[in-house]
Amino acid sequence: MAVFPQPASRRHAYTAPWSLFLLALSVRIVYMTVAHTWRVRPYNDHFGFGWEMARIARAMVTGYGYADPFNGHTGPTAWVTPAYPLLIAGVFKLFGVYTALSAWVLLSLNCVLNALVVRNVWEIAARCFDLRVARWSAWIWALYPAAMQYAVKWIWEMTLTTFLFSSVLVLALRMRGVGEPAGGNQEQTWLRWACFGLLWGLLALSNPEICIMLPVTGIWVLLGAGRAWPRQLGHAGLGALVCLLLVVPWSWRNWEAFHHFVPLRGNFGAELYLGNGPGAVGLLMEYNHPGESLRQLELYRAMGEVAYVRLRGEKAKSIIREDWPRFFLLSAKRVYFFWFSVPHPEDDAAYVEYGRNLNYQFTSIAGLLGLLLALRRRVPAAGLFAWCFVLLPLLYYFVTVHARFRHPFEPLIAILGVFLFQSAEKSWRVRPWGARASRRSATPATPATR
Repeated sequence: MAVFPQPASRRHAYTAPWSLFLLALSVRIVYMTVAHTWRVRPYNDHFGFGWEMARIARAMVTGYGYADPFNGHTGPTAWVTPAYPLLIAGVFKLFGVYTALSAWVLLSLNCVLNALVVRNVWEIAARCFDLRVARWSAWIWALYPAAMQYAVKWIWEMTLTTFLFSSVLVLALRMRGVGEPAGGNQEQTWLRWACFGLLWGLLALSNPEICIMLPVTGIWVLLGAGRAWPRQLGHAGLGALVCLLLVVPWSWRNWEAFHHFVPLRGNFGAELYLGNGPGAVGLLMEYNHPGESLRQLELYRAMGEVAYVRLRGEKAKSIIREDWPRFFLLSAKRVYFFWFSVPHPEDDAAYVEYGRNLNYQFTSIAGLLGLLLALRRRVPAAGLFAWCFVLLPLLYYFVTVHARFRHPFEPLIAILGVFLFQSAEKSWRVRPWGARASRRSATPATPATR
């Protein structure tokens, strides 16, 4: 990103070349176009085209307001937050509802955001590690198929969320002064705090679950001011105000629509039931979802969203209270799924699932080991990265998991994995020569060498 000013002496080292961004964007656009991933199946009235978000976008474009997340007219909704549905609605308005051109445009926008993450990956790695780690990490993000899979196939918010969150990390590093020789106090200007609040407000409207990192990131930046942190409280207050100015209108709209306080999303109770209700195995029971089950859709329509979600949430809590061991077992399964497996039961070919799981497990292990090594070596911001690994998956452990939930911090996984292998490579190169040199020094000198 180039939104936030940085010292001229460091700008070149911390900024990825635009040619790398253009390469990443070209690869994504070409693959998406040639592979025809923009051709969404019309099954179930195009529900796979953006799912609930596109349904809401269609309702907005056709005059029903922010409503109807499933099939038919079911009334106002807060099932998902508005950032990405508004983007879809804008594309629908310009290029048609559920048209092939709209799908191509939306996936192209995803490709742009995903390719821009290359620049954030470069700067995070360059500031915390070195330019070699930065180059390898950025190239991997640019060309690695797993890094671009959601951008070229999914009309959903993951790519937007990943771009925003990686931008937050870049800004936090700049404000903390990581990689700057003079420290970070002078980096915490009122403008940067306002941008900090803006990014977090957009994240809250894109994927509220990410906001679990907001207080940690804010406190981490404040502590970077050292003894001058009390003077930064006013600037931090400005950032909080900007964030609230983005979020409060949405919360007020929810109050007006439901006469019930729904700060961001209103589907938690339903999701909790779908992850822990009768028959749950640790994954989301999609067959019991209003988007798939006609019976649940009719119940949702008859009760209204708030009452329906409350009913499902109470049932889920009752089931959890009655059988805590089962709930803990399901949560343990979700921990495993989140880090070491890709729940994707609809795959027909076993080898596809095996290959996906192998890749998923490898990157998780490399990222986690890289994080441990960074903590051991006291790499700048390693503590902040550790909080990301601890907090971001936390809610999913108790509700449901999907491979896409890991995507917002996969840039960190890529960087830490590269750091791990770069460190191993240096160790492999250095130790044999160092051992040989130590043996030479320990060998008594011969007469010819005296």
